[in-house]
Amino acid sequence: MSDSNTTRFTNPFTFILLGIPGLEAAHIWISIPFCTMYAIAVLGNFTILFIVKREPSLHVPMYYFLCMLAITDLVLSTSTMPKMLSIFWFNSREINFRACLTQMYFLRCSSVMESGIFVAMAVDRYVAICHPLRHLITMTNRMVFKIGLAVVLRGAMLVLPYPFLTRRWPYCRINIIPHTYCEHMAVVKLACTDTRISSYYGLFVAFFVPGLDVFFIAVSYILILRAIFRLPTKDARLKTFGTCVSHLCAIFTFYIPVIFSSLTYRFGHNVALCFHVAIANVYLLVPPMLNPIIYGIRTKQIRKWLLQLVTHKGT
Repeated sequence: MSDSNTTRFTNPFTFILLGIPGLEAAHIWISIPFCTMYAIAVLGNFTILFIVKREPSLHVPMYYFLCMLAITDLVLSTSTMPKMLSIFWFNSREINFRACLTQMYFLRCSSVMESGIFVAMAVDRYVAICHPLRHLITMTNRMVFKIGLAVVLRGAMLVLPYPFLTRRWPYCRINIIPHTYCEHMAVVKLACTDTRISSYYGLFVAFFVPGLDVFFIAVSYILILRAIFRLPTKDARLKTFGTCVSHLCAIFTFYIPVIFSSLTYRFGHNVALCFHVAIANVYLLVPPMLNPIIYGIRTKQIRKWLLQLVTHKGT
């Protein structure tokens, strides 16, 4: 191999994002559903934030957590979509090294935060159903703020080693990333050194953290279901369980694509690269798009406000 291909340097000036490898000719067509989902996600999450702010009856812990979820979804999708669309529409594939690390950080940080918010919402449902008389005393605004701060700090600290380690590795002159965004492992693979620390830590965050969160959510819902089955009437059981349906739908919408994407990327070596990249993009767009729809359909106050907004515009 020639020296020109093996020369090392610590920080490359730019990386080249290929988009979806093998489907470059279809980028324009692929951008249509991606752009549509992103527009729905932005409109839906801003609508949730607006309605919760304006409706006093929604100023309770469950909807404060929903607002945190909406903000996290906006960060999750916006950290990648503008650059992705610029690749699809304008073939603008270059991304600055620091911008790449920033994108990587906010992407992973918001993903970990979203997982933590689902745990917080599960705890809120547990207290509301299993200890209803203590709910208002326990889940005060101060407590909600502390939980939200803990979720943010956990995400910020856990993901901090990603860009810190990635920035330290020496890179070769090959700076092409076969992806639509700066995916952590795709960047690490370009380094010209032993990157097992990054790989092992990335594996830990990708599997252990969501696994632990899913465990706490599962325990919460086991206790919730036990309390629901103890209610005297079927109507009471259905009504109580109905308060958890939106949360459960949002959980499945988030975790299933994340787990499937992680397993496919790390163990699906015989799967086409374009499929890897497409699946990785699904979990960045589908949960932020569906969460406002799920809560909009299931929440009476939100449906009422949406109806008022539509009626007012029509008038």
